[in-house]
Amino acid sequence: MNNMKNQKIHQVGPVLDSMTSNDEQTAIVALIEKGHSIALDLSHCTYVSSAGLRVMLYAYKMAKAKGQEICLAGVSQEIKDVMRMTGFDKFFHFYGSIDELSKF
Repeated sequence: MNNMKNQKIHQVGPVLDSMTSNDEQTAIVALIEKGHSIALDLSHCTYVSSAGLRVMLYAYKMAKAKGQEICLAGVSQEIKDVMRMTGFDKFFHFYGSIDELSKF
């Protein structure tokens, strides 16, 4: 995922759940539809529900279909563990922070 072209950063959080997932999905989809690859900054996100995982999977599939990429930055260990248990970790590249991502 090095050198993502047309990359946009989208700040997620502090929670990604059924109350916030529709707004988050709308914002992420709008960036993908404009032709951007996305870095989701989860550094301020403390909780992701199944609705939040659905948003990430939907965005991944949409971006992939358009030849774009999505990566995740600043993901807490707790959220990584949930993603690993559900198999979602296989869909994304993880970076420790947005600063780490910008070095590539």
